[in-house]
Amino acid sequence: MEIYEALLLGIIQGLTEFLPVSSSGHLELGKALLGDESMPRESMLFTIVVHAATALATLLVYRSDVSNLIKGTFMSNSREEQIFSAQILLSMIPAVLLGMIFSDEIEIFFSQQITLVGSMLIVTAGLLLIADNPKESTKDVSFFSSLVIGLSQAIAILPGISRSGATISTAILLGINREKAAKFSFLMVVPLIIGKIIQDIISGEVFINESQIGILTVGFLSAFITGIYACKIMISIVKKAKLKFFAIYCFVVGAISILTQI
Repeated sequence: MEIYEALLLGIIQGLTEFLPVSSSGHLELGKALLGDESMPRESMLFTIVVHAATALATLLVYRSDVSNLIKGTFMSNSREEQIFSAQILLSMIPAVLLGMIFSDEIEIFFSQQITLVGSMLIVTAGLLLIADNPKESTKDVSFFSSLVIGLSQAIAILPGISRSGATISTAILLGINREKAAKFSFLMVVPLIIGKIIQDIISGEVFINESQIGILTVGFLSAFITGIYACKIMISIVKKAKLKFFAIYCFVVGAISILTQI
């Protein structure tokens, strides 16, 4: 992978992590278009690094909420903060279990499975159309809805299924307030990404050659900077219920992806 490719892929990750169009799917499409011939494990490493960058962007944009989340987990006497922290932790369980049981199978998905990506983008389009309802959502996140949203996040491990699209759509369909749905969606993935990075470092799965440092740094920085702006944009979009435009985009890109493989 060249520096300019890492820059482009980092920008793709930063923009698409928070927009409901599947960042992992677009990364795989981007790698295919650029002719990236990395082994699945090396390709997965780049994917992890740029996802870490957008996780850091989330921490920055939602720094006050993250602070409350940490307090609620470890030191707060506020019942509201404790409940929210418990709900975030509960939402992580499905994805953690899926990742632990099927880690090797999941790795294969990140080797330019273009037909799979295209098919899952069409599924994402359907989810967004269903959720793009102008009816006002008013409910708060509950423990039950946390688990259901967590299940949708686990399914979104598949490249092409938008994590933010799936989780926000699920929350809206459950009647949860749109702004709260977006905040919960963005915050629930941060512990997962950080946990994955720590796990890989401890297990020795992450091994970086000196030749990769520049590429990974460029990818990280470009994803982080664009991710900050995309996160703020997405919050505004969710409030205004404009998801149908992303549904059309996902359907078109998904269909083209499938047709190119025929």
